[in-house]
Amino acid sequence: MTASLLITSWRDHLLNGRRRSEHTIRAYVATAERLAAFLQDHRGGAVDRALLVSLEPADLRAFLAARRGDGIGNASAARELSAVRNFLQFVAGEGGTIPRLKGPRVKRGVPRPISPDEAVALAGDVADQARAPWIGARDWAVLLLLYGAGLRIGEAMGLTGAVLPLGETLSVTGKRNKTRIVPLLPQVRQAIDDYVALCPHALAKDQPLFRGARGGPLSPALIRRVVQRSRGRLGLSDRTTPHALRHSFATHLLGRGADLRALQELLGHASLSSTQIYTAVDAAHLMDVYRNAHPRA
Repeated sequence: MTASLLITSWRDHLLNGRRRSEHTIRAYVATAERLAAFLQDHRGGAVDRALLVSLEPADLRAFLAARRGDGIGNASAARELSAVRNFLQFVAGEGGTIPRLKGPRVKRGVPRPISPDEAVALAGDVADQARAPWIGARDWAVLLLLYGAGLRIGEAMGLTGAVLPLGETLSVTGKRNKTRIVPLLPQVRQAIDDYVALCPHALAKDQPLFRGARGGPLSPALIRRVVQRSRGRLGLSDRTTPHALRHSFATHLLGRGADLRALQELLGHASLSSTQIYTAVDAAHLMDVYRNAHPRA
C-alpha cells in the first residue's frame, strides 16, 4: 500500500477510532505527508508500507534534522516525532515495532494569566466594538465562559442549544470526547441568557449555541481575532489570548486555595501533571508581589 493510501487510512482511524480533534488530525497528517516526501528523496524510491516498516532510528534522526533546517524548535520537533511515532505504529499494526528515538527536551513554559480586571475589561471592550447588540452579547458571553468557567474555546464553540435553559452547572465535552461538569457563576449564566434573548437565529437543541453573523457556527478564529484587536486597544500583552482566559481562571482559583484535584476536574485535564503547572504560575505571581512590595527585594 502506498504512503498516500496509508495516510488516508490513518486519518480515518484518528477521526473515527481515536476521536482526535480536527486540529490535531490536520497537524498529524501534515507531518506524515512531510515524512513521506522526505523519505522519497532520502531513500530514493517510492514510499510504501514495506519501506515504512523498515525504517531505522537514523532515518528519523535525518528527518528531524531536515525539519530543524526548516527552522522549527524543540517543542515543534517533539510534536513532529510524536506524530511520526503514531503514524508508524499504525502502519506496523498491533504488535509491530517502530524505531526507538529519544525526543528533544522541551522546557515547559509557564502560562501567563491576566488579572480579573483585565479579563473583564477585555470582554467588555470586545462587546462594545461589536457591530450589532446581539453580537456584542454573544462575544461577552463567550469570553465570560472562558474566564468564568475555564472552558477551552473549542469547548465553548461545541455547546449546542441542548444546554438551554441553563442551570447552575454545565455539561462540557472536552478533549477525546471526555465529558465533565462545570459550575456556572450567576454572571456567566446571565451573560448567556442575555445573548439567547437577543440572538436573531433559532437555537435548536442540535445546533450550535453560538452563531456567526449569518447564522452559521461561530468560528474560534473570529473570537481570537477580536481579542487580538481589543488587546491592542487596551495595551495588553500579546499573550492575552482567549486561551489565556482559561489559564487565568485556573490560576486565580488556585491562588484562592482551590484543591489541585478539584481544579483538574474543572479543567478537564486527563493527568494531574497537566494541572500542576499552575502551581508554578501562582509561585511566579507571589515572587512578583514580593519583588514589587518588599523593601529589601
